[in-house]
Amino acid sequence: MTTNLADYPLLSQIDAPAQLRQLSQDQLTAVSNELRSYLLNSVSKSSGHFASGLGTIELTVALHYVYDTPLDHLIWDVGHQAYPHKILTGRRDQLHTIRQKDGLHPFPWREESEYDVLSVGHSSTSISAALGLAVAAEKEGIGRKVVAVIGDGAMTAGMAFEALNHGGDIHKDMLVILNDNEMSISENVGALNNHLAKMLSGSLYTGLREGSKRILKNIPPIKELASRAEEHLKGMVVPSTFFEELGFNYIGPIDGHDVNGLVDTIRNMRNLKGPQILHIATTKGKGYHAAEQDPIKYHAVPKFNPDDTSLPASKPSLPTYSQVFGDWLCKTAELDPKLAAITPAMREGSGMVEFSQRFPDQYYDVAIAEQHAVTYAAGLAIGGQNAIVAIYSSFLQRGYDQLIHDVAIQNLPVLFAIDRAGIVGADGPTHQGAFDLSFLRCIPNMVIMAPANERECQLMLTTGHKLDKPAAVRYPRGTGTGETLPGMDETIEVGKGRLIQSGEKIALLSFGTLLGEAEKAAKALNATLVDMRFVKPLDEALITELAQSHHTLVTLEDNVIAGGAGSGVNEYILSQGLAVKVLNIGLPDVFVKHGTQAEIHEELGLDCEGIIDKVNAFLN
Repeated sequence: MTTNLADYPLLSQIDAPAQLRQLSQDQLTAVSNELRSYLLNSVSKSSGHFASGLGTIELTVALHYVYDTPLDHLIWDVGHQAYPHKILTGRRDQLHTIRQKDGLHPFPWREESEYDVLSVGHSSTSISAALGLAVAAEKEGIGRKVVAVIGDGAMTAGMAFEALNHGGDIHKDMLVILNDNEMSISENVGALNNHLAKMLSGSLYTGLREGSKRILKNIPPIKELASRAEEHLKGMVVPSTFFEELGFNYIGPIDGHDVNGLVDTIRNMRNLKGPQILHIATTKGKGYHAAEQDPIKYHAVPKFNPDDTSLPASKPSLPTYSQVFGDWLCKTAELDPKLAAITPAMREGSGMVEFSQRFPDQYYDVAIAEQHAVTYAAGLAIGGQNAIVAIYSSFLQRGYDQLIHDVAIQNLPVLFAIDRAGIVGADGPTHQGAFDLSFLRCIPNMVIMAPANERECQLMLTTGHKLDKPAAVRYPRGTGTGETLPGMDETIEVGKGRLIQSGEKIALLSFGTLLGEAEKAAKALNATLVDMRFVKPLDEALITELAQSHHTLVTLEDNVIAGGAGSGVNEYILSQGLAVKVLNIGLPDVFVKHGTQAEIHEELGLDCEGIIDKVNAFLN
């Protein structure tokens, strides 16, 4: 992909922030405009996260202009919004490779650049890390400054408040910038968000308050205030009260798209002692009208034509597993008034948009709060509701203690619909759903199911929903295989696998959606193939039968081999003293980098050819 750098006279000269700092402040508006244009042109040709970066152009320019990066430490929360940061820190000409195999990482990544202080992918880690860095900087004693940028969506996670609570207590020099665009990926929810939105509405608090401490000019009218009683308005509290009670000095909100105003304010705040909060108001998708109008749709984009007013329609294809889950949820809610579905701020990704609209009284978005989501489900279950937690595999990691302590120990009937299990592709190591089978398998009372296709997925969801104990169905990102879906009343017997084809000497035991590749490999190897269906409880009778009639068992899973489904088979075979060779095929003991699912599966030998090669190498 070629970009004509002559179109970017200032940006083309910036290969590191030190060169940005050589410009005069009155050139920063032009730099910001070039940066926005460059981001639009690059991402539209390569695909990637989009609207978030457009909203942080001026902030990124101001931060690198005022702070002496990389000596000063700059931390981006999540990192969807860090594309402009990558452009200004020596990666401009590689931006078109972002999220592609062997290309730039989709998020800030320590191995990629000295300007990326913290590797991130999940939200709400910035303030905790910044506080640790601020303590270290004080001990180091060379004048290093620390600043964290956190979005209003990430501020809905408990971890952010734990860090604020600690930061206000130990009182180190650090700046937290609250980038308030009223958006995370989906719309924000929660009382704090409503509180911030009220405060930002209209010009109610315009003017200076408590002398020059609070800068409240240039507030964009973000939301029209609904007509409320005068007493209600008088009772509203500005966010300063909230943050200052936690021990932070609060300034704002200021216009996050006025680069000169940002530079002046941040320069003043850089030398203030103690923990500081700067509240800025921005527009997600700023400068590209379609993204401003629909920031959710433009959060991450395919390749598109910026002159067109809409994104290219994806080719009609097979339904995704997320859609299969969403459709099942709607159909089940029609039959079960006690169904209660919970998401930690991933309504779109988890396929729950239609459900949220049709069954608003049975839909709960708890914001980016996975721990709360799981224990909230436990409370619903105790109260007689049929709770379903829809969650990505890598986000479930954040609710692990709650899953053990609040659900499994109490044997509560909570169903975990685990999306993005296995290799996810472009989002890389932070999002690969590599570990769920391993960390769930060791927990008593759990039933763990791995569907081979969308028909199996619906059967397992219905089975799990009707079980009177904790259950999990884990399914991948991407589309099904075109199977006909079962009836809504159909279930399967717990702990029973199914024979796909009979062969000789070798038996392939497939867990999950690698079954299609396993079928091709089994034919080539003249091997028996079974779809195990259940990781816990295992079909022990089937394993015994296969071990007695074959000399080699091969387990297949899109999960780490360490502690995964194959490990469960190994444990059973050893406990029974069965005389059979076993080969485990799955994800290796490394953090798997980004690339498409097909590229990664091929590289790791999880496709048909890779399976055949591994089996032959093992036998020889």
